[in-house]
Amino acid sequence: MAASELLSPREVHAAYGIAPQTLANYRWRGVGPDFIKLTPGRGGRIRYRRRDVEKWLDAQTVAA
Repeated sequence: MAASELLSPREVHAAYGIAPQTLANYRWRGVGPDFIKLTPGRGGRIRYRRRDVEKWLDAQTVAA
């Protein structure tokens, strides 16, 4: 899979286990992975680059 592959919120959920509603909450709060809004408005289609999701997950890692 290419690192620049675009994933829908459902595909992010399938690959990484982050629920689409959680991603929506993160977007609203401005704390989640970078995303692309393909269409305008509240119901606009959202996509995530795989590399951005993985980069965000790496940043959330806590070393014990």
